[in-house]
Amino acid sequence: MDNETCPAQGLLKLLSGKWRPEVFRLASDGPLRFSSLLRKIDGANKQSLSVALKELEEVGLINKRVIKYKPLHIEYNLTEKGYSLIPVFKQLETVG
Repeated sequence: MDNETCPAQGLLKLLSGKWRPEVFRLASDGPLRFSSLLRKIDGANKQSLSVALKELEEVGLINKRVIKYKPLHIEYNLTEKGYSLIPVFKQLETVG
């Protein structure tokens, strides 16, 4: 991201991709489980959704949390950085 001339370019790269914007939008409403994401996102498959989640985790927008209570499951939540981008994301939604 060091080569960018426009500050918005970095944000757009963070949220670009096939399922990243949709995952981010859903995560802004609260914790998510993988299986519920598969049901909520039409056309998503396990592999592409896994890639989107991993990419969002790598750029620091979501975190993965293992819940060790029975049944064992994983939740995805927005990070502080992710929450800080919600107003910007909402603004992009109104324009688009």
